[in-house]
Amino acid sequence: MSLSHEIIKEKLNSQFGEKILHWEESYGMLAATVQHDHNLKVLTFLNDEPSLGFQFLTDLTGVHYPDRKGEELAVVYHVHNLKENVRLRLKVFVPIEKPDVYTATGLFSGANWMERETYDFYGVNFIGHPDLRRVLNVDEMDYFPLRKEYPLEDQTRIDKDDEMFGR
Repeated sequence: MSLSHEIIKEKLNSQFGEKILHWEESYGMLAATVQHDHNLKVLTFLNDEPSLGFQFLTDLTGVHYPDRKGEELAVVYHVHNLKENVRLRLKVFVPIEKPDVYTATGLFSGANWMERETYDFYGVNFIGHPDLRRVLNVDEMDYFPLRKEYPLEDQTRIDKDDEMFGR
C-alpha cells in the first residue's frame, strides 16, 4: 500500500487532533500547519511511525509575514519519505516578540546548520539547539537581515533619476 496524502492526514489528525491547524496541498505537496509548541512532537511522530517513515529532513527555513499579527515568523520544514518518495511540508508560526521553536537537531543532525541559518537571518530562537549562533553574518550584527523591516531602496539617495526608471 502506497503512502497517500489521505493516510498522512488521517494518522496526524488521529494523533494530534486540533494541534494540526490547517491542511493545504499545492503543486502536489501536502502541507500541514501545526501549533508551534508541537513542532518537535509532530516531527518525531513523522520520523518514528513505521507507516509514515519521514526520516529525511530536506530543508528547514524561515519566512517573515509582517502583516500577520501574532504569527509574523514561520518555520517551514520539508521532510521526505525516501522509500515511498513522498514529501511533506510542515509549518509553524510564532510571534516576532517571542520567536521560540523547539530544535530538531536531536532528530535530524542536518537541522543543525539549517536552524543556525534560520536564526541568523530571521531571529528564530531554536530552544535546545546545541550551538545557536550566527553562521553566515558577523556576530556583531544586531538585526536579522531577511525580515521585511527595511525599505527595498534607500529613499534618501539623490544619485538616481526617477525618470530613468520609469517613475
